[in-house]
Amino acid sequence: MELKINDTFTTELPGDPIRANTVRLVDNACYSFVEPTKTAAPKLLHCTEEVASFLGIDKETQQSDDFLKVFTGNALLQGSDPYAMCYAGHQFGHWAGQLGDGRAINLAEVEHAGKRWALQLKGAGLTPYSRTADGLAVLRSSIREHLCSEAMFHLGVPTTRSLSLALTGDEVLRDVLYNGNSAYEKGAIVCRVAPSFLRFGSFEIFSSKRDTENLKTLVDYTIKHFYPEAAQGTKEGYIQFFKAVSMRTLDMVIQWQRVGFVHGVMNTDNMSILGLTIDYGPYGWLEGYDKKWTPNTTDAQHKRYQYGQQSNIALWNLLKLANALYPLIEEAAPLETILNEYKTVYAGKYMGMMKAKLGLELDDENDQELIAELEKNLRLTETDMTIFFRNLSNLPKAMVLPEKVSTSFLEMVKDAFYQEDELKGETLWFWKDWMGKYLARLQKETATDAERKAKMDTVNPKYVLRNYMAQVAIDAADEGNYTVIEELHALLKKPYDEQMEMEKWFVKRPEWARTKVGCSMLSCSS
Repeated sequence: MELKINDTFTTELPGDPIRANTVRLVDNACYSFVEPTKTAAPKLLHCTEEVASFLGIDKETQQSDDFLKVFTGNALLQGSDPYAMCYAGHQFGHWAGQLGDGRAINLAEVEHAGKRWALQLKGAGLTPYSRTADGLAVLRSSIREHLCSEAMFHLGVPTTRSLSLALTGDEVLRDVLYNGNSAYEKGAIVCRVAPSFLRFGSFEIFSSKRDTENLKTLVDYTIKHFYPEAAQGTKEGYIQFFKAVSMRTLDMVIQWQRVGFVHGVMNTDNMSILGLTIDYGPYGWLEGYDKKWTPNTTDAQHKRYQYGQQSNIALWNLLKLANALYPLIEEAAPLETILNEYKTVYAGKYMGMMKAKLGLELDDENDQELIAELEKNLRLTETDMTIFFRNLSNLPKAMVLPEKVSTSFLEMVKDAFYQEDELKGETLWFWKDWMGKYLARLQKETATDAERKAKMDTVNPKYVLRNYMAQVAIDAADEGNYTVIEELHALLKKPYDEQMEMEKWFVKRPEWARTKVGCSMLSCSS
């Protein structure tokens, strides 16, 4: 299999001169050369044809033995020299020092149709950055990453992509909940695709070592290839670069909040310098609208990465990036201005996003209060975020609220409530009060019901990759049935379409999934 390789990362940036694949501290380098570990009996489970197409890989090649070998670590692309990236990071608010690609290996940068893409295998074996781990990944986490990468893209969320999902034929030992109950699982590899896999931590590592020369080289490289609008090699350019990264990060988080996505582990080494969602580990989707929810078992006590804090954590991470870039700028004021601007811009964009979810286009001085009251109501009783907002578009603005105590005015959204019997007393009164205000607010809009519904249905998805859905695919795959992966992959390519033949997936989380491992909480275990 031949692809056009143009490796800018390894030709323009400093590399580790040591070729030995031994775990070690690496100095003065952005990467270390390392080859993927050979796999025992690889089997391709799924290939994303759209991703293969923009890489220049035709359908016949996707089904070839060469394709299987390359994307499971058993062969190299002609002319490639694979490598693992070196970076550091703050994990759960604490400096962790050198981290790096411990289970990811970059195959090459491929050019096609005027664009360049980095190809990276996740779960391809040991690297110098593996620390005490084995560098491998298991089927369950690989299915989750493969499906979610593509689901997020089609939802309109900035993200890395996924080309392929394959079994390795190897058994991998994992302790799913870190509770001493280790067991062997099926090994797997995902091929991730992005313009670059640079992270905030890629810059932090040089700053932490006071290596200003290599820091400057890396920033100049990043500006040259990904932020050409920023002036090259100047303090003003570095400030422009930081502002652009801040705004891309902000836009990414706004989209997370819009669709109810919770990343689960927003460490600085998991933050893309391009504002892409990266590293799909213990992520989750809001089912009940709970702003304090996090899917990560490691974060269960402090809930640092809860849904409602994602914008603030992104800002905290940007502060750490600002600190890393400071040696090139040597002025705190412009960086502080950008960080303060983030707060103002985020507040405005969040309001705009929520108004779009509610079908409100015109401005009204009471909109902020209306949204705040809605978010409070959504927490009064367990309310499914996706179903509520999707079905709210069906509400006719001419609807008249009943005079007597009744839940009839909630008929359009009743499927969103997990406990309908709790819709009584004060809870019901709060909902009736809000619905009355919302209907009055809709009277000020000029759009017809049909026009409003059409617009609301473009921002409120009908289908998201709920944790239980991924778990159904995982359970089936463990039994050798990979059809659910195909079904969900197809479903999630059109998340805003009705897809009536797929209506079985437009339901609340089943009760059996409430406490099931993989459906409610997840660990960082791969």
